Amino acid sequence: MRCVMKRAPLVLVTSDMTFAPKLLFADPKGRVMEHPYLLATLRSGEELVPPQDKPIPLPSTGRLVHLPGRLPVGLHPETGELELVREMKVGGKTFVPNAVGALLPPGYTRTFLPGEVKGSGPVLPQWAYTAAAWVGEGPVAWAIHTDRRSHWDPERFSTPDMKDLVAKHMARFPDNRVLKQLKTCAMLYRCFTSQNTFYVRDEAAIPASVMCNARCVGCISDQPADGPPASHERMDDGPTGEEMGQIGLFHLEHAPGRTMVSFGQGCEGEPLTRWKQIAEAIRYMRARTQAGSININTNASLTRGLEALFDAGLDAIRVSLNSAVKDLYEAYYKPVKYGWEDVEASIALARERGAYLALNLLLFPGVTDREGEVRALERLVKKYRVDQVQTRSLCIDPLQYLEVARERGAGGEPVGIRTLLQRLKAARPGLIVGNFARGLDERENAAGHR
Repeated sequence: MRCVMKRAPLVLVTSDMTFAPKLLFADPKGRVMEHPYLLATLRSGEELVPPQDKPIPLPSTGRLVHLPGRLPVGLHPETGELELVREMKVGGKTFVPNAVGALLPPGYTRTFLPGEVKGSGPVLPQWAYTAAAWVGEGPVAWAIHTDRRSHWDPERFSTPDMKDLVAKHMARFPDNRVLKQLKTCAMLYRCFTSQNTFYVRDEAAIPASVMCNARCVGCISDQPADGPPASHERMDDGPTGEEMGQIGLFHLEHAPGRTMVSFGQGCEGEPLTRWKQIAEAIRYMRARTQAGSININTNASLTRGLEALFDAGLDAIRVSLNSAVKDLYEAYYKPVKYGWEDVEASIALARERGAYLALNLLLFPGVTDREGEVRALERLVKKYRVDQVQTRSLCIDPLQYLEVARERGAGGEPVGIRTLLQRLKAARPGLIVGNFARGLDERENAAGHR
């Protein structure tokens, strides 16, 4: 693995307070400790850099995790040199340390990756690893609180009554294949959107597809034998339009306030590969109620299918992408019988049809925020009057994604994730930048709906 190490300031200053963020490391059992003198480092793409920007206290529902087989890199406070930590001795025992990162709750967007290099270890599980350190009496993480809407707070999910709520809803639709999948997602994977279906509130999931026309490197439901374990398992039998319509209709008719159903979840393939069944489901719902919003999360590959969904009554779309530059987009998504041009055609169609248009932007510090990549994203949100950019810290082994992105995409020096988000807002006045979907009554002032 290639990386560049940069020498830099010895302290980080934020909020008029100078402090030294200490390097964290873990022993072979995963116990996290503070290094006695080294400061933390951060990763931005290929480069390891000293502490910069503004870390935040690790949120109460966030957590520290060790990165097996990854060696931590620290900054010496006196020499200003970066040091690779190959060995530690604690309590009389010597061991090879593991690097440490943070996992953030919903509503936060990471700004830097953990400062580490590959030792001897596997491809890391699919999580959004975030740079972390120890300051004073507690851990900090390099992130921005990008969406403060409280209805996605983790405390509202996986509550003690979840099992009973699942059983109650399953009794309403005992043979429905949508609910059978959602039960697994809600109880085993603890997916918040799936749980909303059983809480009967907010944005609820309607998984639709067992197949996909992309081979995303970071796919969480399908991985090759030599990849990390997939964190979700797809359903093995696609539901009918009526089955999906039944679950969606119940939610739209009974969920209070901010009400939405969404096709296309992490536990499935690409929903547009089953656009005929989804169109049937939308018609089923809209023939019986006009309440709430119907959304699709998609790679936007099949413009013809998307057009049929708009005809049926789809009113919102969230397009997933890691880049607005063809070669980097296609290197990550590995599209089958479609390309970036098809994605952009679908984005154009969504704007033409007056749908609420959001981008599900998979962010990776040091790549997504390169100057050329930022300009391409600015062009996209401006040209198509994008309503919202939903920031998603890409869940993937950082070194795995760097292999994908190397010498691909638009170049230039990274400007920083914070600056990237600011520039997107400036490129399209009214653009919403956040992590969560907006309901019907929250869309009036969005960029494309002014």
